[in-house]
This record gives sequence, structure tokens and C-alpha cells, in this order.
Amino acid sequence: MTAEPPRAQRRPTTRNVHGVTLADDYAWLRAENWREVMRDPTVLDADIRAYLEAENTYSDAYFAPEAELKTQLLTEMRGRIKEDDAGVPSPDGPFAYYTRHRTGGQHPLICRKPLPEGEEAILLDGDRMAEGRAYFHLGHVRHSPDHARLAYAVDEQGSELHVIGVRDLTTGADLPDRIEETTGDLLWSQDGAFLYYIRRDAEHRPSKVYRHRLGDNASEDELIYAEADKGFFVSLAETQSHRFGLIACGDHETSEVHLLDLMAPEAPPRVVAPRSPGVRYEVEHHPDLGGEDQLVILTNADEAEDFKIVMAPSATPGRDFWRDLVPHRPGRMILSQVAYRGFLVRLEREDGLPRIVIRTVFSSEEHSIAFAEEAYALGIDDGYQFDTAQLRFSYASMTTPAELWAYDMHSRGRTLLKRQEVPSGHEPADYVTRRLFAPAGDGESVPVTLLYRAGTALDGSAPCLLYGYGAYGIAMPANFSTNRLSLVDRGFVYAIAHVRGGTDKGWRWYADGKLDKKTNTFTDFIAAAEHLVREKITTADRIVAHGGSAGGMLMGAISNLRPDLFTGIVAEVPFVDVLATMLDDTLPLTPPEWPEWGNPIASEEAFLRIRAYSPVDNVAPRAYPAIFALAGLTDPRVTYWEPARWMARLREANTGSGPLLLRTNMDAGHGGAAGRFDRLEEVALIYAFALKVAGGIGAGRGS
Repeated sequence: MTAEPPRAQRRPTTRNVHGVTLADDYAWLRAENWREVMRDPTVLDADIRAYLEAENTYSDAYFAPEAELKTQLLTEMRGRIKEDDAGVPSPDGPFAYYTRHRTGGQHPLICRKPLPEGEEAILLDGDRMAEGRAYFHLGHVRHSPDHARLAYAVDEQGSELHVIGVRDLTTGADLPDRIEETTGDLLWSQDGAFLYYIRRDAEHRPSKVYRHRLGDNASEDELIYAEADKGFFVSLAETQSHRFGLIACGDHETSEVHLLDLMAPEAPPRVVAPRSPGVRYEVEHHPDLGGEDQLVILTNADEAEDFKIVMAPSATPGRDFWRDLVPHRPGRMILSQVAYRGFLVRLEREDGLPRIVIRTVFSSEEHSIAFAEEAYALGIDDGYQFDTAQLRFSYASMTTPAELWAYDMHSRGRTLLKRQEVPSGHEPADYVTRRLFAPAGDGESVPVTLLYRAGTALDGSAPCLLYGYGAYGIAMPANFSTNRLSLVDRGFVYAIAHVRGGTDKGWRWYADGKLDKKTNTFTDFIAAAEHLVREKITTADRIVAHGGSAGGMLMGAISNLRPDLFTGIVAEVPFVDVLATMLDDTLPLTPPEWPEWGNPIASEEAFLRIRAYSPVDNVAPRAYPAIFALAGLTDPRVTYWEPARWMARLREANTGSGPLLLRTNMDAGHGGAAGRFDRLEEVALIYAFALKVAGGIGAGRGS
């Protein structure tokens, strides 16, 4: 490409923290009115907008010669989507509810049918609601217990500020009830007269729970819970029995749950167990466990690192009354649980593989559902019902399209309800999935999941896209993605590095990738890449690294640590300005993030540690690989100025010849484009970049 890359103006500023002078030429890219920009992007400062748009123009010029490739990728990826797809109806009383899409539609339709056989009714039409909007995302949708009304949440900017509306399902008309500035979390009281929801505070933190009486003005809603700790977020959930609503409060280390009596909606919430530093717990409910009305609690209390399940009377739920139901077993991490009448179902992971375990309440007998592939993803579909012996679960692998199964917990028989259709065709036998283990420098082994087309030469000639995340205890599932096939069919090996910071190998795997052990995440990823080279899966000049959000921070870190090991890096909404963000407690996520990264305001040790790896702060004169960064203007999680400041510094320091690209979606936030086909535009650019810098069948290399 011949166009000169944009250069952000240098406007030097300095400040002193813990006796260290921090110089910053690009602090001006952080809009002083960022809160207003989240709500109305048109108020963005003109100089900042001009710079972001110049970067977009530059990236457009880079991708212009790849227009045909991008069109091919889009055609392929869209051709693998069943456009008129529909979910399997989920029964609840007299109706079954489901989501579907129409041919050509970007957004979901929320539908229901009367049981046993009835005509479909479209309750919400996402495509129609999105008309005329640059961004639209339909969030949580909940029907009332009497099936007469539907509450729904809509994000119209990508800023995760949702507007809640209520629709009368008899007339199809929206009620006057309209609630703004919410998280989108929704709960109904059992009588259908009240809605519970959460508002965000001035720093965008979900912190206050309100009760709304249908028909009242939202300004009259009653505050029923306010979280005073700025490091805690608040969310809403519901037990499968529908008896209790759950106000869940917590950060990344500690949690606290308050019960809402959904049968007595004006009763105040009551705490299950007061918060205790480092103790996490989640709550389910069974009305007849051991002959009593019990809460079923998943927790790490009493040094249960990989979690255990306890029970306690719902009338006296405090820790003094907790009794072990499923004891802790090191190495077996219990991920989640759900209660049905007569059964407790849990999802757990051991040796890197998930399984579902069903426990019969009255006999304590257990049996499990597991599969034989080397790597796969498994999930529980809770549904709406409590009084049922039919469990739904999902299964997929890197080669096997997603399947939804019905499982009879009495007979142990299973029925396939739906298999993901790939209209353009897919034969699992044409692909191979494998699990490797890369040796880390400290003796640990890092799982690496591979997908490639059968017949791909594993002699070092194949290009590779290596994906990683490694934060917040989030494990990377070995699931099926039709989009990946566009790379794999062009000779790529698609790899996932299950690095420390996730819980892929249990809670210890997470603890070993946070705070003072954060750099293990980076060195694990590097170890995975080196192992792929050593095993002749690929070569260093053919690896493209890919990560987003906290995984984008991983991308920034490895670009500084081992730029020679990667030919390209894709960083989506990358959390790269870690030090500056953790020093700013007015930003949406800073106080809740301190347990993950450390508090550099209060601790000089944390300050020095974060400064040593924060990607922006460690940009230096070196030959960087080709880098493609993507951002969202209204992103409240990773603010747009983080990748913008990173790119400005990279341009200043880079001694290499590879392209440095920044593309900011001026109409979206953290998740990028919301429409299912619009999102493909971004994926096509990422894959075109990977093909261009690393090569593949039908794609030449170049810069």
C-alpha cells in the first residue's frame, strides 16, 4: 500500500505516580465527555473523530486490493448459515417459546406456539425494531408467569445501556412502561405485577436494583438494593424453581447473593451468606431436598478450590447451616448446576474435558454424560421448567456441528432434537481435531486444540491462526464454528491455546494467570506457538495470533515479548492500556478489575508489576509484526482510546515494514456489529488480513 499511515498529534503530558514519571503524548485521545459519547456518539470531539476516521480510511486502503477475497469469504460464511433457522421450542405451561430468523434477517424473532399444536405468534420482530438504526441489539427477553406480557431490553448504541419495554401479548401493543439506563437484566414477580431491573451509575457500573410496578412511571420505582462497594457489580438471576430471584453481587474473587421472594414481591431481599473475602458462591433451590425446602449452593468455601456443592435450609441459609452435598475433589472443577424436581444436574470439567452429572435427589445416585472425542464442548440448556425429567444439553466439537439433545433422566435415553445445518455442506470426516500439550518453562503443560482439514501437510508449511484469551477464569471451549472453515479450507491450522488465566485445567489454572502471576498467560501462549513450530505444525513466519478484550491484552503483550514469533497479530477491542486504566477509578470497570490485575493506585508493587507488562507502556523500537486492531466507539468495557493510543505509539516505535492497522466501528461497542450478517463483515476482514500476511490456498502473501 502506498498511502502514508495516519500520525496522531503529540500533545505531551506527564504525571507522577509512586515516584515514577509517566509521560504520555496521546492522553488527548480520551474524550473528556466519554460518558456522553456512550449515549450519543455524535458529541465526540472533532479532533478525536478526525483521527479515528483517518485510521479507518487507511485500513480501508489496505484492504481495497483484497475486495475480491473479502467477497469470497463473506459468500462462504453466509452460505454456511441457515438463514431461516429456528430454535427448538422450549415448553412452559400452555406455550412453547423459541427464537428464529427469517431469510435475509439480521435480528431474531421472538416467537411462541400454543401446546400441543398451535399457530406461531411473533411476539417481537427484531428486524422491524432495528429499522433505521445504525446499531441495534435485542438483549434479555422474559415473558410474565401468566404469559400475558413480555418484557424486553434493547441496546441502541452498543454502550450496553438498555431500554426496557413491556408488550401486551394479547393486543401486541407496547405498554407505556419504559425504563432507561439499565443493564437489561429482567425478573418478573410471580403475580406478574412487578418487574425487577438494575440501573447503571455514573461510572457505568451496575449497582442498584429497582422494583417497577407495571403502570407506574419509572421515576417512581422503588430502590430495593444498592451496592456501596465500587469494586462490586450487581446482576439478577432466578432459581429454576422460579421461587426466588437472586441479586448476585461480586468481583472476581468474592460474591454475595440476596434472595428475592418472587411470591411476595414487596418483601425486602435477604442475604444468603454475608460476603467473605475470597469466598464465591452461587445459589439454586430445591423445595424437597432431604424432605426440606433447601438452597443448593455451589461454592469454593472451606478451601474447596475447584468448588463443591452444599445445601442449607432456605429459611436459614447462612454458612453455619451449610452441609456438604457434593464434596470438593481437587482437579474436578464444578462449573455450574441446575435443580429439577427429583434431580440435581451439574456441569463439571476434569482433565480438560467437560461432562454432565445427574444426581437423583432421593437416592443420591449419580451418573454422567460424556463423549469420546479428544476435545469437545458441552452445555446445559436450562429451559423454563422445574417439574420435568427431561434435560436438554448441547454438544459440539471443532469438527462436529452443534447438537441439541433431550435426555430422560429416569430412563437415561437421549433424543436428538436438532443438529446445526450447514446449507453449503459440511462433512465432519473431512476435518481433524486434536489436542496437544505444549511444555511451559515452569514445567506446566498448556493444552492446545487443533482443527485442520484432513490431508493438510503437517511439515511446517501450513499457516496457523493461534487464538488465546486467558483471563477471569473463562475457559475456551472446543466448539464448532462455521466461520473457521474459511481459513481451514485454505490450508490453515486453527489452534486454541488454553493458557493460564482461564479455568481449562481447574481453578488453579486461573489463579496461576492473574495478579502477580499474570505473565504466565503470555509465556503460555508463546510456549504454545513454539510447540506448534517444534512439532512442524507451522513455522514462525506463518503464525497469526488472535485475541480479543483481555485476550487483546495478551496480543499486545506477546507483540512486545516475541514479535519475531508471529507474522501477524489481530487484536479485537484490546485491553492494552492496562496501567492507565487501572489508575483511573472513574472508568466503568476499574475498581471491579483490581482483584484480577491489582490496584496500582494503592499499591506501588501492583503499579510496578502492571507497568512491566502493560502493552502500551512497553512499546519500544523493534520490528513489530503486522497488526490489525479493532475497536468500538461506544465500548464501555475496553474504551476506544486504548487501541487508539496503542496504535499511535506503535507507529512511533515500529522499525519493521509490516502494516499497523486500526479500525474503529463508529456505530458499535464491545461486541462489534450486532446484526448476524454485519458481524461477518468484521470476520471477513480479520480472515483476509490473516490470509494476506500468512498465506494460504488462493491467497498470496504481502504487506
